Amino acid sequence: MAFALYFNENNGYLDGILRGYRSGIISRTQYSNLTQSETLEDLRLQLGATDYGTLLQNEPSPISTSTISEKLTQRLVEEFDYIRANAVQPLTKFLDYITYQYMIDNVILLITGTLHERDTHELLERCHPLGVFDSMPALCVATTVAELYNTVLVETPLAPYFANCLSAHDLDELNIEIIRNTLHKAYLEDFYQFCQTLGGPTAEVMGEILQFEADRRTINITINSFGTELSKEDRRKLFPTIGRLYPEGNARLAVADEIDQVKSACEVFHEYRPFFDTVTSNSTLENRFFEYEVFLNGISFQQQFNYGVFYSYIKLREQEIRNIVWIAECVSQNQKDRIGSYIPVL
Repeated sequence: MAFALYFNENNGYLDGILRGYRSGIISRTQYSNLTQSETLEDLRLQLGATDYGTLLQNEPSPISTSTISEKLTQRLVEEFDYIRANAVQPLTKFLDYITYQYMIDNVILLITGTLHERDTHELLERCHPLGVFDSMPALCVATTVAELYNTVLVETPLAPYFANCLSAHDLDELNIEIIRNTLHKAYLEDFYQFCQTLGGPTAEVMGEILQFEADRRTINITINSFGTELSKEDRRKLFPTIGRLYPEGNARLAVADEIDQVKSACEVFHEYRPFFDTVTSNSTLENRFFEYEVFLNGISFQQQFNYGVFYSYIKLREQEIRNIVWIAECVSQNQKDRIGSYIPVL
C-alpha cells in the first residue's frame, strides 16, 4: 500500500497521461479502414479519423511514405519528451534507459559513416530522435574512428558500455556488428539490473520484457552468424547473460550449426515453441518476435503502479508506426495482396 501511495504521489499524473495516450492507439476497425485506401491521399484522410487527427493535413501533396513515418515518429517523441520533462526520480532515470538503446544505434550509424568517410552531418539527420543527446553534434567533428571513439567514451551516457566492453582497436569495419551487439548486451544487462533494484511491479513487468529482448537477441545473433566467419566462442560472448534461455539455452545456441538446433534449444519454453512452427525465413520469425513483444507490452498495462508502462507504450506506438508505414508502402507500390500483413497492437 505504501508503494502504491508513493507511486501515485510522484507518478500518478504522468501514469494517467500515458494511459490517455494509449487509448488513442489505432483499433482493428481503424486498421481495416486504412487498408481500404487506394492512394496515400486516401490514407492521409483515414489517419485524420484516428488519434493522429490533423497531424498530416498541412503536408504538401503528394505525401510520401517517408513523410508519414517521420511525422508519426515526431508525435511519439513529443509525447515522450513531455513525460520526461515532468518526471521525477527514479522515473527520470528509467526514461533515460529507454533512450540508451536508440543512442547505441545512432552512435553505430555515425561510426559506420566515419568508416566509409560519409558526411556525418547527413548521418545525423538519419539518427533516431529518441537517441539524440546533447553532445551528439561533437561527434561530427571526428575525422577518424579513434577520435569518434574518444568522443563517445568521454562525452555520452554510453561511456560505461564502451569503456567496459570495447577499445579503439575494435572499431573497424569487420567488427561493427560485434560492436553493436556487445553494446546492446551491456545495455540490456544494465537496464535489467536497474529495474530489479526498483523492485515491486516494475521489476516483475520489466524483468519479463527484458528477458524476452535478451532471448530474441541471442536467437537472432545465432541465426545471423550461420555461414559467417564469426567463431562460436565469439558468438557466445555476444549473448546477454539474462533471459529465460540463460544459461542452458545459451550454451546450446553457442554451438548450434542449423535452424533445427535453434528450434530444439528454444522449444523447451512453451511461449517460444510457436515461433518456429512453419518458419520459412528470418522475416517470418521476426514477425513472431514482434507479435510476442506486442503481447508482453500490452499486458504490462494490466499491472498497476509500475514504470514498465512507459517502456511498453513506446514499443506499442513503434509497432503501430511500422504497421502504418507497411500499409502505406503496400498502397504506394500497389501491393494490396500483402497489405494485411501487419501486427495489430490492440
